[in-house]
Amino acid sequence: MAEPLPLSVVVVAKNEAHTLDRCLASVRRWCADVLVVLNDTTDASEAVALAHGARVKHLPWQGYRDTKNAAVALAQHDWILSLDADEEVSPTLRADLVAFFARGDHTRYAAARFPRKVWFIDRWITHGDWYPDLSLRLFRRDRARWGGDAFVHEKIDCTGPVARLRGDLHHYSFPTLSAHVAKINPFADLFVRQHAARGTKFSAATAILRPCWRFVRAYIFKLGFLDGYPGFYIAHATAFAAFVRDSRLYEVENRREAPPDV
Repeated sequence: MAEPLPLSVVVVAKNEAHTLDRCLASVRRWCADVLVVLNDTTDASEAVALAHGARVKHLPWQGYRDTKNAAVALAQHDWILSLDADEEVSPTLRADLVAFFARGDHTRYAAARFPRKVWFIDRWITHGDWYPDLSLRLFRRDRARWGGDAFVHEKIDCTGPVARLRGDLHHYSFPTLSAHVAKINPFADLFVRQHAARGTKFSAATAILRPCWRFVRAYIFKLGFLDGYPGFYIAHATAFAAFVRDSRLYEVENRREAPPDV
């Protein structure tokens, strides 16, 4: 067997035993270090991780950005491959990663991004707002770190050239349509906290026009219609989620208790 790649896979998870097995199986034996960082976990995630030969650490939740940075600090190698528990390195992406190190690209680049492809209902989604969803997940920790908002939409801030790999990172984020719907409100909660911190105010024009634009952009301009009915659902649901988020700002600014009965 070839020498494992000199990188650390870092996975931050909470109660993800049902998805961790697939994720860790996709990186087993060809990565030199696999680290699973758990926070407030009560399921069998630790047992699953240990069964795959991963190291396990426990950290308190500090928000997406700060928890991921704390996890990266525990890695054994300078090159980091950051994965979520519901993601899987495809065979094509694995080949690209092996080639990246074999060519010596790790000495020329500070990071690499690649497309992320979602399985939804009955197919891989390859158009619309969900694809290619270029994700910077491979990076040198001395030249990149998780930045962005403390509440949501964390992203890698990188200093140096970034390569583009072609292989897909598989994402199994929504095992059912209900799981997708269930995430609308939690993300709206984070959106409200984010905008409260920024002092952003509700805009009726934004609340009305943004959802319309999100649907047209995803379904027409980004060819979401080529993904069949799931493509239509995604465009419509994405627009509705935007409408909910902006409407929550209105609620925060205007909500009053109902007057007592006379």
